[in-house]
Amino acid sequence: MRWNRVLNVVNCHAEGEVGNVVTGGVFDVPGKSMFDKMMYLEEHLDELRKICLFEPRGSANQSVNFILPPTDPRAQMGYVIAESTEYPAMSGSNTICVATVLLETGILPMTEPVTNLVLESPAGLIGVRCECSNGKVTKVQFTNQPAFANHLDRHIEVEGVGTLLVDVGYGGMTYVLVDAQALGFGITPDEARELCELGQRIKTAAAEQLPSPHPLNPLIKGITQTEFVLPLRRESGVLKSRNTVIVSPGRCDRSPCGTGTSARLAVMHAKGQIQVGETFVHESIIGSLFESRIESVTQVGPYAAVVPVVAGQAWISAISQVGVDPSDRFPTGFTLSDTWLEAVDDKLIKSRL
Repeated sequence: MRWNRVLNVVNCHAEGEVGNVVTGGVFDVPGKSMFDKMMYLEEHLDELRKICLFEPRGSANQSVNFILPPTDPRAQMGYVIAESTEYPAMSGSNTICVATVLLETGILPMTEPVTNLVLESPAGLIGVRCECSNGKVTKVQFTNQPAFANHLDRHIEVEGVGTLLVDVGYGGMTYVLVDAQALGFGITPDEARELCELGQRIKTAAAEQLPSPHPLNPLIKGITQTEFVLPLRRESGVLKSRNTVIVSPGRCDRSPCGTGTSARLAVMHAKGQIQVGETFVHESIIGSLFESRIESVTQVGPYAAVVPVVAGQAWISAISQVGVDPSDRFPTGFTLSDTWLEAVDDKLIKSRL
């Protein structure tokens, strides 16, 4: 074996969504903030994302997190999230994976029954409360950066569908939220492929017709995700609903999606459907759950915003090394539209910047 690049990877999933964590092989990258480091990885070291996520080493249903030294002295660790076609400023399921890996592998010390952390994401500082028992992280609760509604009850035109009523919300990524029931979906596993194909069309149409720049950081992308949602219901005084997020280039998020939950909380609050402190349980397409609430309200530029708190659990599934042989004809991997829906290449990545 003769590898010219080696990455130590802890495989992990949060409520079904894979968010592997690179714990060795990437020591640091230039940047005065974690957002700067994210941009450096995207612009100068994007082969690391491809090595981890593209075939034959990776697969379409994965994200990867690069652990880096924090730039803010208040944080114990920093991390950059990389997905199939973009580097999001924040991801809830990935944050849950990162916190779990940091504690369960001993990179950061675990204190039972609760370990409190501050992690630095590209979106900013994320407060994390980890419940721990017998060396296992049994629950990760994170306080997200503020989320807000960009557009409420707007109409877009979608090829093959016609006029569609949608909302747009930011929760660390920007989502177009769509009523799944109005389109005949129950958000069940057998509908996943059809949801993905339609979700990609909706996402493209919404991004073109409803510009949604972040008011404080123009480098944060606009709409890159479709979130199909079912109506709210109240059971024993608790608000509940089911959703699935379509992650580019076309797959369902296996978890209830932390930033998608945050965006939905912002939209719900803007519509008067949820109050500060009220519990909201979000269910994924595979039945896994995130529990959430609005901690407080605030302002982001011209938008009324909320501070979301989201909780779930993650599990380590493997520890591995990923390497590249210098003679490998696919050093940064490849994608095919049979499993990726859209074949991913550099042009696709740049089109989303």
